[in-house]
Amino acid sequence: MSEAYKVYLDDERPTPPGWTRVYWPDEAIALLETGDVVEISLDHDLGDDERGTGYDVVLWIEEAVAMRGFNPPLIRVHSANSSARNKMELGVENIQALAKRPRVSVD
Repeated sequence: MSEAYKVYLDDERPTPPGWTRVYWPDEAIALLETGDVVEISLDHDLGDDERGTGYDVVLWIEEAVAMRGFNPPLIRVHSANSSARNKMELGVENIQALAKRPRVSVD
């Protein structure tokens, strides 16, 4: 069995014990693609919006669930940016709804 990861995306806060720290969305997505992430905690503002934000990870998970049947991990948002946090939490709610939706196969 593979190692299970708890991924912490942040540019400034200290990493909680037992979590794998990443600084950029592409690093978080690379770990998500392994299928071994059981929980992810996301900050929005990472210091370089050109390189991405925590919302980019939410969008990736949402698309992966909707288009590829990706099984999402537990998703937390720890951003202090209130408007971005709200947007991210709405995305997480949508991911949860998509993940519960029955799959339809077309023959």
